[in-house]
Amino acid sequence: MQNKPVAETPGADGDIEDLGLVDGLVQLSFLVQGALGKVAADHGLSVIQLRLLGVLRDRTPGMQELAHHLGLDKSSMTGLVDRAERRDLVRRTPAPHDRRSFLVSITPQGQQLAQQCAVLADRQIRDLAAHLTDAQRARLSLLASAVVNHHTEI
Repeated sequence: MQNKPVAETPGADGDIEDLGLVDGLVQLSFLVQGALGKVAADHGLSVIQLRLLGVLRDRTPGMQELAHHLGLDKSSMTGLVDRAERRDLVRRTPAPHDRRSFLVSITPQGQQLAQQCAVLADRQIRDLAAHLTDAQRARLSLLASAVVNHHTEI
């Protein structure tokens, strides 16, 4: 195990052990996924079902587009939507341009659950960064946005 450098930025960051980019981002992703997992489990959902509801809050994609958003193959996507449909969280309707394709929309019950989960997830994730200063949170937000925006533009 090698020694990790301590951040050299003076001020509030000066006492932070630098985990390194990869370890830091991986461990942060574990914390975020853990927070999302708790919110999902408290509502009888899996994390991927929670993500499904999140994607559907503001759009009505086709199954292929939805699979792309969630990083799933066709059979996994079908099973996921089937389970959500049985719980009356989503609805499939034939696509107007191609009767062999389906659009997936969120139901009022799904919308309500998505909103409840969003509020709780927001609180859980903000709590992860509550010990940071306002300036550190703003910097973290900007850096996370830069990484995400770069990869959604590719």
